[in-house]
Amino acid sequence: MNRLKADKQKQIISALVEGNSIRATCRMTGAAKGTVLKLLADIGMACADYQDNAFRYLECKLIQCDEIWSFCAMKEKNVPEEKRGQFGYGDCYTFTSICAESKLVPSWLVGKRTLENATIFIKDLSERLKNRVQLTTDGFKPYLNAVEDAFGSEIDYSLPNPTKLTGESHFT
Repeated sequence: MNRLKADKQKQIISALVEGNSIRATCRMTGAAKGTVLKLLADIGMACADYQDNAFRYLECKLIQCDEIWSFCAMKEKNVPEEKRGQFGYGDCYTFTSICAESKLVPSWLVGKRTLENATIFIKDLSERLKNRVQLTTDGFKPYLNAVEDAFGSEIDYSLPNPTKLTGESHFT
């Protein structure tokens, strides 16, 4: 098995970090597409492991959460019946949390926009924070239960329009 030299790895990673496409990186460095893709996957896993271990006991005070929509392979409406519901086809969301002060992203998750993923995402976020925070989310209903399950009463939680979500006014 061939081993990519450290200077070649650095050259490939530098090209990708600068925003070059996979093919452009291959042309610039002379590396095969499979080599670039494997290195990218390996570096991605190493970065995820580092973030998972290093981003603990964070002293954030104000966290904002949202989802970024994208799609894999094709838009949801074009996914064939036999592929519906499978990860890797159709709608794909990146759940993100960001510290409003430092701009650090303590937690993220890629998946379908479901109650299960919202719960996993918020639980992961809660395990990374050291103290009580103010959390703001959009109007995605599964966040209501996910936040309560993960944080209990140890959070200041705000929604853009709670009446729209629950159907009841908090001012009566």
